[in-house]
Amino acid sequence: MINQNLKFISFFLILFFSACSTENKKPNIIIIYADDLGFGDVSAYNQGTLNTPNIDRIANNGIKFTNGHSSSATCSPSRYALLTGSYPWRNSKAKISTGASMIIDTNQKTLPKMFKENNYSTGIVGKWHLGLGDGQINYNSKISPGPNEIGFDYSYIMPDTQDRVPTVYIEDGYVKNLDKNDPLYVSFKSNFDNQPTGKKNPEMLTMKWHHGHFNSIINGISRIGFMKGGKKAHWSDIDMADHFLNKAKSYILNNKNKSFFLFYSMQQPHVPRTPHPRFKGKSGMGPRGDVIVEADWCIGELYKTLEDENLLENTLIIISSDNGPVLNDGYFDDAVEKIGNHTPSGIYRGGKYSLFEAGTRVPFISYWKGVIKPKNSDKLISQIDLFNSLSSIIKSEIKTSDSYDLSELLLKGVGKEREELILEASGKTALKYQNWVLIPPYKGKAVSTYTNVELGRSNSFQLYNLKTDPSQKVNLANQKKEKLTELIKIYNKVISN
Repeated sequence: MINQNLKFISFFLILFFSACSTENKKPNIIIIYADDLGFGDVSAYNQGTLNTPNIDRIANNGIKFTNGHSSSATCSPSRYALLTGSYPWRNSKAKISTGASMIIDTNQKTLPKMFKENNYSTGIVGKWHLGLGDGQINYNSKISPGPNEIGFDYSYIMPDTQDRVPTVYIEDGYVKNLDKNDPLYVSFKSNFDNQPTGKKNPEMLTMKWHHGHFNSIINGISRIGFMKGGKKAHWSDIDMADHFLNKAKSYILNNKNKSFFLFYSMQQPHVPRTPHPRFKGKSGMGPRGDVIVEADWCIGELYKTLEDENLLENTLIIISSDNGPVLNDGYFDDAVEKIGNHTPSGIYRGGKYSLFEAGTRVPFISYWKGVIKPKNSDKLISQIDLFNSLSSIIKSEIKTSDSYDLSELLLKGVGKEREELILEASGKTALKYQNWVLIPPYKGKAVSTYTNVELGRSNSFQLYNLKTDPSQKVNLANQKKEKLTELIKIYNKVISN
């Protein structure tokens, strides 16, 4: 009887201390980062015709920001800004990365470092695209520096993007499943002997390239760059979404008993768009629509994992995208032909690569069950601000100078917002100030030859009032001279700081 009582008391003591431990845990943070997902691609924003029920459930029960921005209209700079809390245009290396050295210095402040210093477990699963190593990369040995050297305890990544070589996964610095007897070689300058390419061997392709993507062929898809060997390590394109999802779920399960930060960096809907057969044809818009449906399902499955593990009440989820949408980005995949009435950019002008609003105005959602109340917010917020905002939420003293502490906005949808924001596209910058946008003069084509995206370039200043003209149809530079002069001064001041 005494032994039974002791067991009974011990059981409840374990439950009590476990509950206390859970209550004292700092909140888990998950950033779900889509790739080329437009403002109008999420149905909760009521702009397009695609249906994204799982993202909608999170958005409609959290804060849906309608004026949320990536730092840039392209991927690598936006990822740099999100992880460092710093403007990418301040770093000459923070440009689209292709087989390059890592563009984040190992001495820089980063989100994962900030979390680690506050006793968090930190992990990244998915797309990286911030460079690796500090020179020529040897994929047959430990690759460093990489995500682990800037604060991630665990990393499971693709090196660049799905349309670039090498088409392998890297786990904590090592190519996954690499056979030492079949070494992997990579070049972005010249092909290896007797290796087929999309340009010379179109008969081997299952997806025809449109521009730029005509080098090494892997899984019937020609990529940017050349590679040879490492066949056992090659990824399966159609299984990539499932693969990354399972890694993200495993990370959560392995770290659920401590505070964790997970950067779930999805590859959809970037090219090449390769939906699993389960999702093929589901959208009616071709592969681009199908991979968005697939991504939405993945997010729903991740949500279920958190729900099943009773983690939702202690987890802040942020969903966004690295830049605006693009249809034809290098392959013939019916994205243009099957778009129908869907509007990936919503009412906004431009898209990926553009200084116009759709280049950086992206889905931006914060959700925390029981803490965040449903709300729409039109306050200006940038992914750069996640650094200082999340730092404040977990009561860290680590901050950066470019990031704003908008923690109240992130959790309540009210309070302080950004007054000004410098946007970047392909090395060119523009200013958002309150409801105004200033785009300085830039030489070059107004519309991209290949992607057919309006780039926002003009030989003269452009000035738009988004309050009265959200689609940026009327350039007010000649009519509002005083406002133009005011914004030029603000732009120059921020850029020079």
